[in-house]
Amino acid sequence: MGVIVRTGARATIPLIGIFGAYIVAHGHLTPGGGFQGGATIAGAGILFLLAFGLGEMKRHFNKNLYSVLEGIGGLAFLGAAMLGIGTAFFYNVLWHNGPFFNGKPGTLLSAGYLPIMNLAVGLKVFTGLVSAMVGLALYRRWRK
Repeated sequence: MGVIVRTGARATIPLIGIFGAYIVAHGHLTPGGGFQGGATIAGAGILFLLAFGLGEMKRHFNKNLYSVLEGIGGLAFLGAAMLGIGTAFFYNVLWHNGPFFNGKPGTLLSAGYLPIMNLAVGLKVFTGLVSAMVGLALYRRWRK
């Protein structure tokens, strides 16, 4: 890609990442959540791949790290779901008596484990989408 595209990508990639993190963090209060925020953050990774190419992406992409982060996201989601297993699967026990409930509905810390679940889903979606795009780019290069 040209200098203009790479310069624009350098300016917008951090903004896309910050906006995606905002969507993940406020997913229980506004439209959005873990999947939407993770896909937005993955858009920053895909923009990096498109603007700088596969060679530069391979220097910054560690498949083992992304695999571990994807596993952590899945385990954190399952762990949050299992917290209330004495009552029901996905029962929000932290909402009633945990440190993530401050008694004021509509605030950032008012949803119990839902922000934890959104973070886990966002991490899993982000790592999965970026890994898939890198895999597709590697396959395309191999096929040529």
